[in-house]
Amino acid sequence: MKTLKLLAICFFVTAYSFANISSAEKDALIALYNATKGPEWNATWDLNNAIDTWYGIKVENNKVVEINLQFNNLQGELPQEIGNLAHVKKINLGFNKLTGKLPLTLKNLKELTSLELFMNKFEGEIPSELGELKKLETLKLYSNKFVGNIPSSLMNLTNLKELLLGSNYLTGNIPKEIYALSKLEKLSLMDNKMDGEIPVEIAQLKNLEELLLSTNQFTGDLPMELMNLTKLNTMMVSDNNLNEEYISVSGNNPPNLMHLEMQNSTATMDLEKE
Repeated sequence: MKTLKLLAICFFVTAYSFANISSAEKDALIALYNATKGPEWNATWDLNNAIDTWYGIKVENNKVVEINLQFNNLQGELPQEIGNLAHVKKINLGFNKLTGKLPLTLKNLKELTSLELFMNKFEGEIPSELGELKKLETLKLYSNKFVGNIPSSLMNLTNLKELLLGSNYLTGNIPKEIYALSKLEKLSLMDNKMDGEIPVEIAQLKNLEELLLSTNQFTGDLPMELMNLTKLNTMMVSDNNLNEEYISVSGNNPPNLMHLEMQNSTATMDLEKE
């Protein structure tokens, strides 16, 4: 009899710990835990405790609004169930050992403002479905194994402030529609295999502070219109196939592009004289 009472109490406590979170959200978190070897995480979860006590999980108004599990030894592929976290606003799974393709169900996370999956081993193409996340302000997918072109659908993310796709295996051109990302402050495509000319449309990104395009196969000239970007303080375009080799610039008051070109032309002439 005492055993039955104890089991009943345990069941009640466990049920209560999940009572305020929807079953869909609870199941999604448990699926994430199981799919990424939760027992081997650096900071693991006690599934018998209340969800708002689980490491890296933030709950507001009985809804899961944030997942921050960076540096936590997650291994394996993200489960499709992650798309059931309908109220989540921020996901940070950086610096882990996640593999496979990104689940297309990510498109269901309509409240998402920040998606940070950098420093993992994700592969395949960047899903065009991410272009449906209209509230997204930060997209950090750098240092993975993504291939293919940048989906043109990402140019629909007009609230983006940071688009960091460097250190992958991306190919193709920078979409000319990039001018639509009018709030963009940081753009990094460095260390990929992209080609074509650097589109002049980048010069329409008036809020741009960082432009990192080095170590690709871009050709042609660097658009002089970039001089009009008054907030631009960091620019890296070296190690491409541009007609001129430009030095990297970082600082609050970088020299203008014409000065950079003159510097490099002068340096080339000095080398020829030697």
